[in-house]
Amino acid sequence: MTNATTFQWGLGRRKSAVARVRITPGQGGFLVNGRPMNEYFPTLQMQLDARSPLALLAEGQTYDIFCNVDGGGTIGQAGAIRMGLARALKDLNPALEVPLRDGGHLTRDSRMKERKKYGRRGARRGFQFSKR
Repeated sequence: MTNATTFQWGLGRRKSAVARVRITPGQGGFLVNGRPMNEYFPTLQMQLDARSPLALLAEGQTYDIFCNVDGGGTIGQAGAIRMGLARALKDLNPALEVPLRDGGHLTRDSRMKERKKYGRRGARRGFQFSKR
């Protein structure tokens, strides 16, 4: 059983967002959860953040990208796509690892929301004290 098109997978995470990115040689299409990227991400900053590994390597029009993202907000999802895309490109061509790592695309942003503690109103905020 042969597959006509070969895909390269990359998994990216940021905060609580997870992105599964699949790239294949093509004309430069970019779909996020089945929708075009400029429709899924409303601001130009998020679109540029998701595309930044391609812009760094100047290979924007040579791959078709399909992403499935889940969790978090849209900014976290754009960062997760950025990391997943960089990992997929690195697996496709190992020589690209150094410029991608120097650009900060392969480093996970591990900042997450701190959990709520018992006896407190939030993660650190206590309940309001009333003397009388």
